[in-house]
Amino acid sequence: MSEISASETVAHNIRRALATVIDPEIRKPITELNMVGDVTVENGNASVTIKLTIVGCPAARAIERDVTEAVLGVPSVAEASITVTVMTSEERGALIERLRAGKGARNQQFGRDSLTRIFAVTSGKGGVGKSTLTANLAVDLAQNGLSVGIIDADVFGFSIPGILGLVDNQGHAQKPTRVGDMILPPIGHGVKVISIGMFLEGGDASSRTVSWRGPMLHRTIQQFLTDVYFGDLDVLLLDLPPGTGDVAISIGQLLPQAEVLVVTTPQSAAADVAERSGIVARQTGQKVIGVIENMSGIVTPSGEVLNIFGEGGGAEVARRLSEGKDSSGEPHEVSLLASVPLSVPLREGGDSGIPVVLSAPHDASSQAIHRVTEAILSRKRHLTRRKLPFSTGEGGGARPSGW
Repeated sequence: MSEISASETVAHNIRRALATVIDPEIRKPITELNMVGDVTVENGNASVTIKLTIVGCPAARAIERDVTEAVLGVPSVAEASITVTVMTSEERGALIERLRAGKGARNQQFGRDSLTRIFAVTSGKGGVGKSTLTANLAVDLAQNGLSVGIIDADVFGFSIPGILGLVDNQGHAQKPTRVGDMILPPIGHGVKVISIGMFLEGGDASSRTVSWRGPMLHRTIQQFLTDVYFGDLDVLLLDLPPGTGDVAISIGQLLPQAEVLVVTTPQSAAADVAERSGIVARQTGQKVIGVIENMSGIVTPSGEVLNIFGEGGGAEVARRLSEGKDSSGEPHEVSLLASVPLSVPLREGGDSGIPVVLSAPHDASSQAIHRVTEAILSRKRHLTRRKLPFSTGEGGGARPSGW
């Protein structure tokens, strides 16, 4: 074998190795994103050019590190020289077009034909732990191997970035990366997250406070669904604001196929209000699939359970929402998916940015959240009148993508 053909073989092996390097933000191989430029090899010294999407890409160091490791792992490579450049505007435009699958800008990526399962987490009142449960449920689903995203639709009381550790020491939410007019959501514990808190500037609370009316709220949610590139998600969770106001109605209009999880506490007053949020979801065409009761009690060192916020609220909400029939004449079937006890590790996880399902997986609250995950994973979805994108699997057969 000549020296030239040997070098070409090594260069080919380097490109194959680089296919294992995943862009941390887009979550696709850098070879698929056309981020690999020239690859040359001479006397065991490999020179590789990497093209980042934008100047100052926050993932630059991670990509350069992973590329170096991949190149040095190729047989016959003794040294690796990595040159980092930036895509041209034309290359960047082609990348955006490819990621959007030719649909162009301002297109809703979770339409009725999408195979992404969408779950809206709602509650009648604030302070019931809805955001904490949403974040933990998302991380638990990701731990089960699913691709998961969260839209923090609680525009006034956004808290998802903090719960998932996407904040700095001053409590400022991590900024998303922009590639052209496309927004790449930050990733916390394997979950892609977008929140209005990531776009607010300033160091004090007043500068990070939102005071908007209906039309502005609707446009914000709509932009999250069009301009934010989530990629191929298995599950999208929406953390809705408490109550039955503008955002809940907008979500119903934009995502009528969403399935709804209602969060309540055991207290009867909270249960009364939680029932209303489920009813409003139905009025917009969404399906209520279950109730999660939070703060169901606390176990004392002696083993006694103290029901500080009462008991039975979750079961009562499920019972009330199960009354009657839907538009097709089928009875409503709403079950109590889990009762999550008051838990110090659950609270500590929210403060530290490490959800309890990771920090204390054996805690009673983690086990209760995992039961909700299991209920979601086992729940069959209705695909009637949906277009199913097929991909070719091994053996030449076709199978629907997604789950």
